[in-house]
Amino acid sequence: MESELRSIGELARASGLTVSALRFYDRSGVLVPALVDPTTGYRWYADEQVVPARLVAGLRRVGMPLAEIAAAVRHRAEPAVVGRLLDAHLRRLEDGLADARRELSRVRALIDHEEHPMTTRLVLSRADLAAAIDAVRFAVGTDPELPVLSGVLFDVAADGVRLVATDRHRMAVARVPGEVDGPARRLLAPVALVDAVRELLGGDSDVRTPLGGTEGGGPAPLSGDGGADAHLRLDGDGLTVTAGGREVGGAALPDEFPDYQRLLGTRVPAYRITVDVPALRAQVAGRPPARVLRHEGVDVPVTVLGMDDAGGLRVLDDAALADAAPDAVRLGVNGRYLLDALDAGDRGQLLLELDGPIAPLAVRRPDDAEAYSILMPIRL
Repeated sequence: MESELRSIGELARASGLTVSALRFYDRSGVLVPALVDPTTGYRWYADEQVVPARLVAGLRRVGMPLAEIAAAVRHRAEPAVVGRLLDAHLRRLEDGLADARRELSRVRALIDHEEHPMTTRLVLSRADLAAAIDAVRFAVGTDPELPVLSGVLFDVAADGVRLVATDRHRMAVARVPGEVDGPARRLLAPVALVDAVRELLGGDSDVRTPLGGTEGGGPAPLSGDGGADAHLRLDGDGLTVTAGGREVGGAALPDEFPDYQRLLGTRVPAYRITVDVPALRAQVAGRPPARVLRHEGVDVPVTVLGMDDAGGLRVLDDAALADAAPDAVRLGVNGRYLLDALDAGDRGQLLLELDGPIAPLAVRRPDDAEAYSILMPIRL
């Protein structure tokens, strides 16, 4: 029978995999030989294993993770399944390239800034900047052992600025378009400075609709005199904001903010559900939490989200959680954090994205892909 099979060396030549790689994929259960000689331990492969081996070689060359290579081999007769795996990996590669470009741009900016200190100036809508601060302020960290999380990142690109805040358990992101003069910059503003900027901008965030307008279609009401624009200056290690003839400024935090782009990932959610914010808020606030967990000396109320028979979102109490089918969709999050995210979002409708019990919950504005928050899940 061995004469009808290929040796490991022959399969290596036919597939482009090395002999050591074929041994690894055998041990991993991805590409198991058709026969292993019990005396010599030699591996022998059937002709029909050449195509799977070439598939493994191709996916290995583009850096696909082992688990996904194994899934592609198992489902190679199902093009739709393999196609989804390839699309997901391609998105990761594209995001990785974007991350590398951003990082290299920052390195160049650091070098240029040391040799030729430069100023970056922005002109933004006061209403939009105020709305962005409102959208992220709740997620600023308060842990004295993590001072790097005690501010808001101003991540300036060629077409505006993105504001980001996180306390490890949740993250909020909002973007403000505007005119930018100068190089891309990242500056971590302490929360006291951010609050001073928000007070300078004025306005009542309660009357606005999603980022960039109000119910009447104009900008959010602004206090102070004149001017619908805010002028930002990032100079050296400081931020200065001018609006309505007044100015506030201060020094940036000296720490490097986490790479939030990598935290976001490229996941495609399993469920995207539009929710009525007042109704969901009433459900969360108006009933006892399904669980109360003790974490670092603090009681954490756990709100459990599930789906009803019509595919809508519902809040599960302890009894409903106990009666739920084993494969039912359910996700536990900190109830206080969920209320904060709802309050920071639009007052009408929001889009919630769920993947399962161990994936983050994303809270988005339906008409603004750049404004959202992410809540980390709590194991039930």
